[in-house]
Amino acid sequence: MEMSHTVEREMNDEGTPPPMEGKRSAAAPPDPEVVEKPIRRRFTAAYKQRIVAEADGCREPGEVGRLLRREGLYSSHLTAWRKAAREGSLRGLSQKRGPKPGPSNPLEPKLRKLERENRRLEDELRRAHLIIDVQGKVAGLLGLSPEDGKNS
Repeated sequence: MEMSHTVEREMNDEGTPPPMEGKRSAAAPPDPEVVEKPIRRRFTAAYKQRIVAEADGCREPGEVGRLLRREGLYSSHLTAWRKAAREGSLRGLSQKRGPKPGPSNPLEPKLRKLERENRRLEDELRRAHLIIDVQGKVAGLLGLSPEDGKNS
């Protein structure tokens, strides 16, 4: 079953198509406008495995390049997929995105606890200094000596 794609164009009175307004001819350069948001391509694990197997089967010079051009891929795709396949196809080809968790430090929870306590004590000390400063100012207004607590 073959589908034909025909384009119907309006004809003017002479039976010829009207001049193309706002349209480019085949020889005109492509429109440089960038699409609003490009669509990220996603490749299935089966597709990756098929391409890696096809690339590994290439024996002639330039054959891998033809494969990549035909599929619209970059050599970095093939490199990453080969590495993933070496590490284990299920684990490597379905890797999670995002930052990798670093090695855990056994002292990390204790460090966080001490840092929290240090912040709490610094806040407490700041409040104590503020209270002492206010007490000194009040004592000065009342005419009390802050050193001995007696009137001056």
